[in-house]
Amino acid sequence: MDQLDKKIIALLQQNSRLTNKQLGEKVHLSGQAVGNRIIRLIENNVIKNFTINVNYENTQYIRLFMNTTSFSIIERIINEFEEISSYDKVSGSACYIIIAHFTSERLNTFIAIISKWARYSVETALHD
Repeated sequence: MDQLDKKIIALLQQNSRLTNKQLGEKVHLSGQAVGNRIIRLIENNVIKNFTINVNYENTQYIRLFMNTTSFSIIERIINEFEEISSYDKVSGSACYIIIAHFTSERLNTFIAIISKWARYSVETALHD
């Protein structure tokens, strides 16, 4: 991966809807040359996927500290809540870190259910 690849990736991270031609104009390559570079970056697993960022009203970072070894139950519950955008099983003091976008009411519901198997801490992002 060279400097042009890094520049293309940075531009795509800012706006993944840019066409190859638009990217080419910014990095001084043809649209076809940019397209070939993007294909190579995908094939080499440098670019994993293209996505969008949703402007959620609420974002919570939830750490779960397991009281039991019921990991499969916890993961089943986590997967039932559409407000959870991602979670990871982690090492350290917490067992899971969850990124979610709950309303206050739905967060309370989630916490009530999850409390049977885990302790938790919730940090809420402050949006401007």
